[in-house]
Amino acid sequence: MYRYDHYDHLIVRERIAQYRSQVERRLSDELTEEEFIPLRLQNGLYMQRHAYMLRVAVPYGLLSSAQMRMFAHIARKYDRGYGHFTTRQNIQYNWIELEQTPSILEDLASVEMHAIQTSGNCIRNITTDEFAGVAADELIDPRPFAEILRQWSTFHPEFIALPRKFKVAINGAIEDRAAIAIHDIGLTLVRNDAGEVGFKFMAGGGMGRTPILGSVIRDFLPWRHLLTYTEAVMRVYNQHGRRDNKYKARIKILLKALGVEEFTRQVEEEWADLKDGPETLSQEEFDRVAQWFQPHGYATLEDSDPSAAHADNRAFANWVNRNVKPHKVPGYAAVLLSLKKTGVPPGDATAEQMDFVAELADEYSFGELRVTHEQNLVLADVEQSKLFELWQLAKAKGLATPNIGLLTDIIACPGGDFCSLANAKSLPIAAAIAERFDNLDFQHDIGDIELNISGCINACGHHHVGAIGILGVDKDGSEWYQVSIGGSQGNNAAIGKIIGPSFSAQQMPEVVGRLLEVYVRERFEGERFVDTAQRLGVAPFKEYVYATPIAAGALVGEDHYA
Repeated sequence: MYRYDHYDHLIVRERIAQYRSQVERRLSDELTEEEFIPLRLQNGLYMQRHAYMLRVAVPYGLLSSAQMRMFAHIARKYDRGYGHFTTRQNIQYNWIELEQTPSILEDLASVEMHAIQTSGNCIRNITTDEFAGVAADELIDPRPFAEILRQWSTFHPEFIALPRKFKVAINGAIEDRAAIAIHDIGLTLVRNDAGEVGFKFMAGGGMGRTPILGSVIRDFLPWRHLLTYTEAVMRVYNQHGRRDNKYKARIKILLKALGVEEFTRQVEEEWADLKDGPETLSQEEFDRVAQWFQPHGYATLEDSDPSAAHADNRAFANWVNRNVKPHKVPGYAAVLLSLKKTGVPPGDATAEQMDFVAELADEYSFGELRVTHEQNLVLADVEQSKLFELWQLAKAKGLATPNIGLLTDIIACPGGDFCSLANAKSLPIAAAIAERFDNLDFQHDIGDIELNISGCINACGHHHVGAIGILGVDKDGSEWYQVSIGGSQGNNAAIGKIIGPSFSAQQMPEVVGRLLEVYVRERFEGERFVDTAQRLGVAPFKEYVYATPIAAGALVGEDHYA
């Protein structure tokens, strides 16, 4: 993985020194809170309902075991013993004291980490496929390009005050696991007919109050022009994006207003002045970065069936089926450690679990880890012969729930328990649904399904692309929940459709239950929930869900996570 050079160390060290001075001036009232807000946001610090929240960048979701141990240290020393992994492949801490934040950043810098580009109207942390570099269906490893974009965008003077935040995702595999269609820029690595590497360039995707899937503005961009073309897109957006209304300030609104053809024309016109300029990538520059992403020293092994030696162990077989993914190197596999055990807020990990996972990484996966945008962790390079041993260890620490891609693998933002922007709580809803459908046999019968929950229209829980999406809304000061179905991410991205009037929190588990009943009744053999929902449309689901009154049930975990 990439290691800081002299310049990285220097800019992070100088930023911390600046920030320490800013915090001291704020504490002495030399700076007002209004003056301090943009300064703390540039360092990932938000003010939430109960305390400050610090969001730490995990570039393209890749971590060393030493960095994970530092996360555990921060959770233990500065927070309440846990951290929350987010849908941006980052981690955030919800109980931070302002006075301690410069020391936290110094601790992070000691393992080559920071909190830059996790907030504010800048280019945010670049995200990618959690299996980048090892995926069996990968065409080209996207990590060197993600790192090049990270270095280019960090403190880019022209783009530190954009109309709104700006998110970029890169995919290099046949299956899109980076959800590129819902990003401001979504890049897919491809080869043209001549075998040359380049990008299919998509722009204008996003969620929030106006969900829009990105549009392809260039079918093939040679890789050497990645930075110049990205700069052309950014310039058009920076010049014409709306700054008078933050709800209409994202690039998706500009692209929609101009139309794809006119937006593309303006980008191409801008690019004509930038193309082949000094920011054109050279082979030497690519090689400088790519050297950090070379394959590990894999042993020469044969592929094997990890379940064969434990044929009578159904629990292990279930785990292999859901949590173990193919690897491009024979004899190896990628393992997903589920952070979605029922009774635990989605994406949360304790300091003890983080230390434990770091030990697993050192023992089984070349000392590296990944964070997924679906709020789980990955050990990307595990020998197949050691999967049973690893499963037993992970199971003992509550990290082997065999539910990846199933109903209880819920994506959820922190919601109203923590976030000051939220209209409603997310975590008690997730807890109640997880408890209601905790039966693994039932979940395996339902099969692949994504249930995503957002506490407000900002959509940090990606509810628009959930097969079942739940959105917290405010109705006369009370918390209600709007439900959509048929959304999906990946190669066949789609925005879900709202089924009707909203529900109370206590009704939500039964609402999900009724949606599943319609699915089970109407599905074809092997058909996923999302495919049934898209085939039939909202009508049969709506008719059944609203057919009879839904009693108010009890919420599991209400106020437990606050």
